[in-house]
Parts: sequence; C-alpha cells; structure tokens
Amino acid sequence: MKKLTDILYGVSVESVKGSTAVTVSAVEFDSRKIMSDALFVAQKGLLFDGHEFISTAIASGARVVVCQDMPKETPEGVTFIQVLDANEALAILASNFYDNPSSELVLVGVTGTNGKTTIATLLCEHFSKAGFKSGLISTIKISIGEEELEATHTTPDSVTINNVLRKMVDQKVTHCFMEVSSHGVHQKRTLGLDFKGGIFTNLSHDHLDYHKTFASYRDTKKLFFDQLPVAAFALVNADDKNGMVMLQNTKAKKYTYALKTEADYKARVVENQFNGLLLNIDGQEVWTKLIGSFNAYNLLAIYGAADLLGAEKYDNLRVLSELDNVSGRFQHTVSKGGVNAIIDYAHTPDALKNVLETINSIRTFNEQVITVVGCGGDRDRTKRPKMGNIASSLSNQVVFTSDNPRGEDPEEIIKEVESGVRPENYKKTISIVDRKQAIKTACKLAQQGDIILVAGKGHETYQIVGDKKSGFDDFEITNQLLTELNK
Repeated sequence: MKKLTDILYGVSVESVKGSTAVTVSAVEFDSRKIMSDALFVAQKGLLFDGHEFISTAIASGARVVVCQDMPKETPEGVTFIQVLDANEALAILASNFYDNPSSELVLVGVTGTNGKTTIATLLCEHFSKAGFKSGLISTIKISIGEEELEATHTTPDSVTINNVLRKMVDQKVTHCFMEVSSHGVHQKRTLGLDFKGGIFTNLSHDHLDYHKTFASYRDTKKLFFDQLPVAAFALVNADDKNGMVMLQNTKAKKYTYALKTEADYKARVVENQFNGLLLNIDGQEVWTKLIGSFNAYNLLAIYGAADLLGAEKYDNLRVLSELDNVSGRFQHTVSKGGVNAIIDYAHTPDALKNVLETINSIRTFNEQVITVVGCGGDRDRTKRPKMGNIASSLSNQVVFTSDNPRGEDPEEIIKEVESGVRPENYKKTISIVDRKQAIKTACKLAQQGDIILVAGKGHETYQIVGDKKSGFDDFEITNQLLTELNK
C-alpha cells in the first residue's frame, strides 16, 4: 500500500474531488485488473477510451480515479483526480508507486527502425558474460537475470516497465537494456524513467500507419534523446543522416559510431561470410559470429555502449567475439542437402534490402537466392510495393505470401506487394497465400548451395489471420520441410 500523496509527486494535477489522504494497493489502467483500493487511470487510447470504464473500475474496488475529463457523477468514497495528460500521469504514478526503480540500476534504451532487438539483447548478454547480473526488456522477451517472461510489446506499458524494473532491483540486477519504440515514446510509456544512456541505430520507412509522416516518426524518436538527462550518454549512428538530428537538443553527453564516416567509435568489415564477420574495431581485429554489414553496425554500437559503461577494451572485444546471433535475426541454418536457410524479422523495406544485400555480398552467384516474404495486415500499407520491388530486384526467385494478415484480406495485401514489381522481374515471382505452402515451394525450388530467405516474422512463433492466433514458427517449419524433402 502506498500513500496517494506520495505517488502523486510530479503529476500535473488540474483538480481534485475527494480526499487525498488515502492509500492505494496498485496502479492500473485496465479496468479488468482492478483490485480493492486500486488507483485506476482512464487513458484515451486509439481503440478505447478508459473514461467509459470508470464505473466498472469503481465497482471492482477502485478507490482513486485519475482522468482527463471529470465525470458528472463522482461517488462518495472515491477520489477523482483530473490531469491534463493521462498517459503522462500514468508513467509518473507507476514510477512513484514502485519507488522509482530505474534510478537504482543502469538503464540503457535502444531506439531506431532496425537493430533494436539485436543490440539490446546482445548488450544484456555482453554484461552477463562480463559478470554483471543483467536484465532485458525487448520485443522477444523480458529477462530478469535467469528468469524469462513473455513480451507482448516492444516497449511495454508504464506499469509493466516499472513493475519489472522493481523486480530486477530486488533481484540485484545491476544493468537493464531496453528497446524503446516510437509508439512507446509517443504514448509516454518511458516518461519518468532514469536512463543512463540512449542508443540510436537508424531510421527508415516504418510505422507510418501510426505516425502518418516520416517527419513525425523521426521527431518521436528524437524526443527520446531530448529527454535524456545530463549525466546520460547519447550514442548515435553517424552513417545515418538522422543520427546527428537525434543529438540536436539532447542534454546528454554526445557520442557517435560509424563504418563510413569519422566517429568516436569506428569499425571496418575485413571479411563477411555465412559463418561470421571479421571486424577491425578501433584498430583491433575481432572475429564475431554475427553476419552482415548491418550486424557490423549493431556490434559497433554494442562495443561503444559497453565502453561508455566502463568495459575494458580487450575484455570488451573478447566478449564481443563470444556473442551469438539473436533468434529470428539473420538466423542461419544449413540442411543435410546443403541448402542454406536464413530466417529474419525484416519487415521494413530497409531491413529487407539490408538482408538481401548482405546475402548477395557473401554468395558466389553460382547459386539461387529464393525469398519468401509478405507484409502484415492492419499496418502501414505504403511500404508494401517497396517490399515487392526490393525482394524481386535482389532475389533470383520470390514467393509472395501472407505474413500476419490480421483483419485484412491476405490476397489483397499480396496484390499491393506485387504492384511494386518491375516488369522485367515479373517472371521471378509467384504468389501463394498459405505461408507454409509458400515456404514448402521455396524448399522444393532450392538445390544444393542455394539460399532461402524467409523474411518478415523472425522470432515470432505464431501467425494472426483474422482474429485467430495460431502456432507458426518460420525457423522450425523451414527446417522441417527441408528435412522432409531431403533437401
């Protein structure tokens, strides 16, 4: 139980009805989770307005209601607090309720279009290997030391974040690495967190269904850096034209990393093979298990962040060489018949281009590149033709298929992807709505030495068709089909 006056510290209050001399048992924004003496925050979301559930929350035991619009009826015994922004209030309330756990460990946020999961996950692994008890909040999972929880969002809600961080502190976790999505920043889920550092990867076409314009998407990412404190570091990719934009108004200490331009942390790709990368980082060669120039950027960001967090140079490089690839991120396997298969989360034009360019930079051109790709439903439609153009231009054969169609007609999604294919590439493409059949077709087409890329879903172990979520793992299914076909 916490005193209401204590957890209201820092919240911009417009008006109050009822007593603030009460205690609350929990902070919640979901009326279905309300327990006796809880505080309920009525948020205005994209699909639902929490104000419509105030009476439900009270009936379930809510003792305090925080809202933007004061209801006409305010029952006796319930305290109503009106705020200007419920998202902002929730973030501060959650942080206060859990005693500001982010201030008790080293919290580093990673943002950008591509590479967030790899950098956050491998930084967590890096510091674990270096002897620190580390935590992770990512798209793939939430890790509290050895304990793993399922992740439902790239950046969870404010209550979940602070609850998890409190558990980390209680379990003596010293470092936490966290993916910071544009949705999370825009919805103020990360407000009130005491970040010790921020990393920017890159910026390309994504989430325009939500942000509407690229400028809005960029500025939301930038807001994360604008909010970093003076004592924090801001480490950005100087090879991305938006890297320096991120640093414009930050109060944090500014650092850069790059492969092509002058930067605080520099690297050069010496060798790039299907079994790893040989990098020269700050004049020292290091062999790594990761593949592709995009992973060279990820590894350099990890190296730079570890250095800024106090890692000794040669220990830093040694641990870098030990890091394994992240599930669903250029996950490579070779069948008994000598067919290469790569599973990757690439679901944006830039990510798909990076993966295919990496494959083409390694291959001998005596083999075929066969790509299986689709686009998710109820998401940014403008990237679909671009994905079709990139896949068909950089592959020998392409099978267009379903990703997670959700509420859209999968055949219509595929038609939009196909619309980006240039006439000279028409003969390279076929379309198969059923994803498993599409992967099976790619496996049938593949011969020894060929490379199958299954893109779009990566680590996901499910597929969403309509409102039904069923099991589907690209890596397992691809391996299974190659085995069954003796490929």
